[in-house]
Amino acid sequence: METLDRLHPSELEFLAEDSLITVVPKLNQEQLFLIVGDFGPFSAGLPCDVPLWLAVHLSKKRLCEIRPPAWLNSEKLAEWKQLEVDSPDIFQPMLCSNYMEVSHLLLTHALDSIPHADQVRTLIKDIWDIRTSKLRSSIDKFIKDKETFAGLNNLSVMEINFIRPLLVNTLDNMNAIRFAEQAE
Repeated sequence: METLDRLHPSELEFLAEDSLITVVPKLNQEQLFLIVGDFGPFSAGLPCDVPLWLAVHLSKKRLCEIRPPAWLNSEKLAEWKQLEVDSPDIFQPMLCSNYMEVSHLLLTHALDSIPHADQVRTLIKDIWDIRTSKLRSSIDKFIKDKETFAGLNNLSVMEINFIRPLLVNTLDNMNAIRFAEQAE
């Protein structure tokens, strides 16, 4: 029987769809009473916060304009990227705990709401590449130093999920080697 080592990125994206995001409705509607909470009332032109999944749904029907989160702009992302480059051994605090999932959803479904979307997409990819490279380097150092535990701070769920199988297998192998050395 096969076990799941990690969640599929689409499953993580599904979970991230509960993140609140600001929309500007193009309609007037009373409050929506949903299982996950109550949202609205919606007044045309007045911003309100709704779950990302609802924002995408309303946007597809052209019933609202999505306002991207403050961190999803080229200036903030360029700053974050530079901070990551300038600190090769430290992960910078997250601008958003699920930045990959939220940015993917918005760049897919609300492209016209994001200024300089191509640049934003490139910066998100660059940040992902820099951070995953740091993760690999950290694990390599961890193995070479024969450490018994490691702290991984300021990682997103997607990054943890990405590295989990490698880290778990590495720890299992290192423990097996230690036990074999102690048995001799």
